[in-house]
Parts: sequence; C-alpha cells; structure tokens
Amino acid sequence: MRPLITALSLALAAPLFAQAPSLPGAPDPARITSGTYAVDAGHTQVLFTVNHLGFTEYTGQFTNPTGSLTLDKANPAASKIEIVFPIDKVVTTVPALDTHLKSPDFFDAAKFPEGRFVSTKIVAKGQTATITGDLTLKGVTKPIVMQARFVGAGADMRSKKPYVGFAGTATIKRSDWGITYAPVVSDEVKLTINAGFLQK
Repeated sequence: MRPLITALSLALAAPLFAQAPSLPGAPDPARITSGTYAVDAGHTQVLFTVNHLGFTEYTGQFTNPTGSLTLDKANPAASKIEIVFPIDKVVTTVPALDTHLKSPDFFDAAKFPEGRFVSTKIVAKGQTATITGDLTLKGVTKPIVMQARFVGAGADMRSKKPYVGFAGTATIKRSDWGITYAPVVSDEVKLTINAGFLQK
C-alpha cells in the first residue's frame, strides 16, 4: 500500500515541478555581456563576520550599497569594480549594537559616512578571479585581495537588460583601519561582497 501512495504522490507532484519557471540567470560565461553596469542595491550585500568571544561567528552587513562595474569580457583585466556602502546602514540582529557600531568606537558614521572598495587589478581564471583593490574605512585606505567567483548572468526579468552577479571574499584585520574597540572580538574579519549588477 505504501509504495502505491508514494507513486501517486509523485505523479501528482510532477505537474508542479514541470511548471516551475527556469531561472533567468545561470553560471554560463557565454551569457556575460560587456558594458557598464550599476549595482543592484536590493540584491547586493556587504557582509562582515567576526569571532565573538571564541564562541560563535557573528555576521553583520551594510545595506543599500551603490557602485558600478565596467565589464570587458574579452579582456577581464581591463574591468573595474567599485562598491560604496553607507556606514549608517549597518545592521546586525541587535539594534543596540547597530547604534554602537555607528559610534566613534567602531565605524564613526557621522565623521566617515561611507566605506568603499575600488578594484586596482583583476586577474581572471575561468569562473574565478583574484581582485586586488583599495578598501576605505574610517578614513583609512589600504589594499586588500578578494577571491571572487562568477555566480550567474542573463537577462533581468523586468528590464530585460543584461544582469551579472559575483561573490567575493577577503580576510582583513580591523585594526589596520583603526578599529580596535572590543578586544574580545577577533581582529580578523571575513569580508564578503555578494554583488548583483544591472547593465545601464
């Protein structure tokens, strides 16, 4: 009886799976289109993760980033990325911590309202790339190296314009940018940028 019920369930579910729409983006380099793109703020994240007291990893993010991508498919080394993120848009799971992070103890949003990453060198290899660039936080600019991977490309569902997405990670030390408050939280920070770009 149980095999019969399972078979009937699968048969009834099959039309639902058949009706599922195909995704507009796919990790197919052939879909990439050269051109100038703008950051899709609603689908781009600038995340930071620290070790909290040796017990947990804790992640926050800067929302509503802006920026641009100049993409040269034939010559990836000529491409350029800029991501700008508003410091007063920092959020975690704790509202009181959000307020503290905006203070001079941490990012000092009133004095330094923006953070910024600007690429200076891109070395692509297949669907991954090493992106060297300058990270500016709290008035300090230092070079970092991000390891990036191509996530997907295709036509945007609404505008039908080319869309492309990448994910990049880097490990930095917050003390290099003068952020030394809370020594029981790790100096080492994992920085992640999940970026979506819509062609202008």
